[in-house]
Amino acid sequence: MDADARDQRIRELETENARLRAENEELRKLVKQLQQRIEQLERAAARQAAPFRRKDKDRKPPETHGKPGRKPGHPPSHRQTPPQIDDHVEVRLDGCPCCGEPVVDVEACEQFIEDLPPTRPHVTRLVTYTGRCPRCGDVRSTHPMQVSTATGAAKVHLGARALGLAALLNKHLGLTTRSTCRVLESLCGLRITPGGLTQAMHRVADKAKGSFLELLAGLRSQPAVYADETSWWVSGPRWLWTFTTPERTIYRVENSRGKDVVLDTLGVHFGGVLVSDCLSSYENLPFTMHKCYAHHLKAIAQARDRKPEDQRSFFHELAALLRSAMALDRLRHDLPPPEFARIRQHLDTGADALLGSTRNDPEEERIANRLRKRQQWLFTFLDHPGVEATNNRAERALRPAVIARKLSCGNKTERGKPGKSSPASQPRATNEAKISPNTSAPISSSPNQLSPLPAKQVPAHRAVAHPSSQA
Repeated sequence: MDADARDQRIRELETENARLRAENEELRKLVKQLQQRIEQLERAAARQAAPFRRKDKDRKPPETHGKPGRKPGHPPSHRQTPPQIDDHVEVRLDGCPCCGEPVVDVEACEQFIEDLPPTRPHVTRLVTYTGRCPRCGDVRSTHPMQVSTATGAAKVHLGARALGLAALLNKHLGLTTRSTCRVLESLCGLRITPGGLTQAMHRVADKAKGSFLELLAGLRSQPAVYADETSWWVSGPRWLWTFTTPERTIYRVENSRGKDVVLDTLGVHFGGVLVSDCLSSYENLPFTMHKCYAHHLKAIAQARDRKPEDQRSFFHELAALLRSAMALDRLRHDLPPPEFARIRQHLDTGADALLGSTRNDPEEERIANRLRKRQQWLFTFLDHPGVEATNNRAERALRPAVIARKLSCGNKTERGKPGKSSPASQPRATNEAKISPNTSAPISSSPNQLSPLPAKQVPAHRAVAHPSSQA
């Protein structure tokens, strides 16, 4: 090998050596970062307090914190005077409590004290009769208060209002079955075992099927439905779906996470807006759709944080576009319709400018393609008043189920699956319904309604024919 070739080869090896050294240094830095990340995750896993707290980098400095409470000028918030007064107590001031001398300038100081009345179970001895009809066979008399026809060792039953309270505590407020039993015994004097309560909730779920189907039918006529799903367990991996609106919430436990559940729930003729995240199950459906801005903004922020400061302008522009759309929605009622339409058109123009051409940077192209695929639905909430920009409503509806999953790990058997779907699915107004101690609610074919009926208006027992197999 002559000198020139040898020198050329040396230069090539030196160049390759420098490249490998630089690559090795980059890999060392990456390994160090990953080791630090692993250490942080291990420390976080061992630290039980506030496991879901905000990350340190996302926290605002204490000096930037605002004053706690509502903003100045807000309407007053205080307990309202009760509409009904049960007792009247007057404590006169005829003399000084300390020395007994007469007191002058006496003024009345009025207060109202709300308290819970002493409670004990209201027990009704219900006697029904069985007999045999020559024409119909075995018959028995029934009463609307009955929740079961069991007798003997199982003749003591919980009434409809007790079952409604148990369903409220267990399915809506997220108490475990054992905690629900303790609350019923401590506050109401009702003793029931966890197993007995579980079986009672199964019966409530069976009775609630009619109301569930009514809620499902009403859901399909809503102007907008917010959908989300999370993992569940029923003797194996399943999926818990929620479809919610401001008026009602539906839960479904299904084997599938596919679009067939969405179509089966909403029907192919659903005429409202489906608001969801970007899961493929919500793609290519015959509905008007809107994709959650919170998910878009999160994806943009994560991609932006992986870039140096001088390469983030595209992500800032995308985020500004989406935030401008949300700001326009908040100003909808303050702007004249022509001005609103002009700004709305300007947003379309901005989206076309940002998403119209292919990006050279792979990360920018990935985010641009995410929005480009759904550009048709990018501003749906601006074209349909009342539709929210995010899917937070559905995620909030899933939160109680996630807490219940953490406590119970889901359902152990297929028998328990309807116990999650039917009793937990309710009209929104039911969550705010008040339970009066002076009313009773018979369980009908749709017991989720639990319509209060004054005890004195309960009709007398009536004779109803039953096949022998159901007696």
